[in-house]
Amino acid sequence: MRTMSFELLPALIGFAFVTSITPGPNNMMLLASGANYGIRRTIPHLLGVSCGHAFMIFVLGAGLVKVFEAFPVVLVVMKWVSVAYLLYLSWKIATAAPKSPDAPETTGKPFTALQAAAFQWVNPKGWFMALTALSAYTVEHTLASVALVSVVFCLVNLPSCASWVTLGQQMRRFLTSPARLRAFNWTMAVLLVLTLIPILRGH
Repeated sequence: MRTMSFELLPALIGFAFVTSITPGPNNMMLLASGANYGIRRTIPHLLGVSCGHAFMIFVLGAGLVKVFEAFPVVLVVMKWVSVAYLLYLSWKIATAAPKSPDAPETTGKPFTALQAAAFQWVNPKGWFMALTALSAYTVEHTLASVALVSVVFCLVNLPSCASWVTLGQQMRRFLTSPARLRAFNWTMAVLLVLTLIPILRGH
């Protein structure tokens, strides 16, 4: 049995690219991490996002989504957990202040791979991407088709998100003063909060 028709694969790749490259909680956080900590220290965060999201897609497609369909209250709880956690992360980004006027490097630590992977379960955009891909691009919801969707997303998501880390790294040359870095962090925090609007509107 085919896991996916030839016509669906390019569409899946296109969907994965568009949803992975556009702004969202993951990319805002990776941009901020690249600017604050550089590419090398952000690599675990980046790998956690891509591999963690792919793992979430597979677990959902393998049957966990049926649990949420049977108990919709769980999704409601997760929605508000997502809101609370994103607000917390926004505050952490905003208050990642430079250590001193002569050393603009920020305090705090970048996400670990495990933290980034765990974040996917409370990332509203990640859920939209996963559920839409599973409903539109799996054939008869076989494990083979679910696995293919997961692999495609991981392969497309990794370079797409890496571009945001690289952009953050490039911005470091303009964030050479504590005041500029502080303003940047607050801007990133506000943008992260704005990603909550679709959730609060119920979409």
